[in-house]
Amino acid sequence: MRVGVISLGCVRNTVDSETILGGALRRGHEHSVVEEADVVIVNTCGFIEAAKKESIDVINGLAVLKRQGKVKRIIVAGCLAQRYADELRRGFPEVDAFVGALSLKTNSRQSSLSLTPSYFSYLKICESCFNHCSFCAIPNIKGRFLSRSLEAILEDVRRLDGQGVRELNIVGQDITAYGMDLYHEKKLAGLLKEIACSVRGIEWVRLLYTYPAHITDELLEVIAATPVICKYIDMPLQHINDRILERMDRNMTRSGIEKLIAKIRRRVPGAALRTTFIVGFPGETRKEFKELVAFIKDHPFERVGAFMYSREDGTKAYVLGDPVPARTKQARLKKLMFEQGSVAAALQGRFVGKTLKVLVDGEGTGRSEYDAPEVDGCVHFSGAPETRPGQFVDVKITAASGYDLEGIVV
Repeated sequence: MRVGVISLGCVRNTVDSETILGGALRRGHEHSVVEEADVVIVNTCGFIEAAKKESIDVINGLAVLKRQGKVKRIIVAGCLAQRYADELRRGFPEVDAFVGALSLKTNSRQSSLSLTPSYFSYLKICESCFNHCSFCAIPNIKGRFLSRSLEAILEDVRRLDGQGVRELNIVGQDITAYGMDLYHEKKLAGLLKEIACSVRGIEWVRLLYTYPAHITDELLEVIAATPVICKYIDMPLQHINDRILERMDRNMTRSGIEKLIAKIRRRVPGAALRTTFIVGFPGETRKEFKELVAFIKDHPFERVGAFMYSREDGTKAYVLGDPVPARTKQARLKKLMFEQGSVAAALQGRFVGKTLKVLVDGEGTGRSEYDAPEVDGCVHFSGAPETRPGQFVDVKITAASGYDLEGIVV
C-alpha cells in the first residue's frame, strides 16, 4: 500500500517517523504524499497542551477525509497515543490502530530512510530523560533513560557520512547524560571525539538539548578544540529565579547558571548559546518574571525560545494547579520574546563585516553554524547564482535584521 507520514512535534519525533516509515518500506509498502496515501500514519506529540491540540486537529482532519472516502486507513502513533490511547479510541472510531511511542534499544540502528533534505540529518543517541523535572511528562511517556551503544551510533555516523550528509544534528531529551546508564559515566565528550575521527564529508556536528547540570569541562574542551563541532550550545534553563527553579526540580541555582554561562563564554569563545524558558509556572510572581526578563538583558543569549506553562497529568507539578491566568501567561510570553528580540538584534550586529561559512538551504538562503535547522534564523545572500542545497559558501555579512543576516558570497 501507499503510506504517508505526518510527523508532529520535535525533531526526535522526526527520527521516530523515519523508523516507522522505514519499517513499512521493508515490508513492501511505498512511501507516498499524504494526499495520495492508502494509509496515513500520524506520529503525534503529547508534551504540552498546544502540541496535544495540534495532534488532535490533525487526527480530526484525517477522520473527515476517511469518512469522505479519501483515506482508507489511519494509524496514530507517538506520545499522544501512548498517554491517551483509551480516550482517543472513544473520540476517533475512524482510527484503525494506536501504537504508542517507539522504544529505543541499546544496539538499535537508525533507519536509513530520511525525512529531511539529504544534506542534513538528525541522529538520536538516547531516549527519555535522566532528570525528572516537576513540569515534564517525558519520563512517564518514554520510560527509563536509555543510551545507544557507541558502536551502533558510530555505524550510523559512518553510513550518513557516506550518503553525503554535511550537517549532523545529535538529538535526545538530554544528550549530556549520554552513557550514564550504559557506561556509568557521561560519555558525550568521548563520543564526539570518536565521531570527529570517523567523518570525512560531514563538516558540521551540532549538539541539541544539553542539560546545564550535566555539562562538563571535558565536553566544553572538546567543543572548543574540534573544528567539526559547531560552536553552538543548546541549553534549556527554563527559569532563573531560585524559588521557581527549586519547584521545577532543575537541580540548578541562579548562581550556578551564571557561573556556567561565564565558563562557556570563556572556554568556547564566540559560541552561540540557545536556551528555553517557561513563563507562568505555578506561583510565578510578577517580581519573579521581571527577574527573568532582567536576566536575559544582563546575560544575553544569541537564541531564546519560550513557551507557556502547561499543566500535565502525572507530573509532580500537577498538584500545584495552574493558578497563573492564561492571559497573564500570554502577556509574559509576549514581553519576554519582545525583549529578547532587541537582545538578539544587538548580538547579530557583531557579524556585520565578517565572513561566515554558510550551508545553503535554498536559492539565496542558508545557515551559519550558529543556526540550527527549523528553529533558528538564516543567512540571505547574493552573488552566487549557481549554489545548490548542501553546498557550503563563504558569505561576507553586510547587514543584520533580527535573527537573520544578509551578505554577499565571496
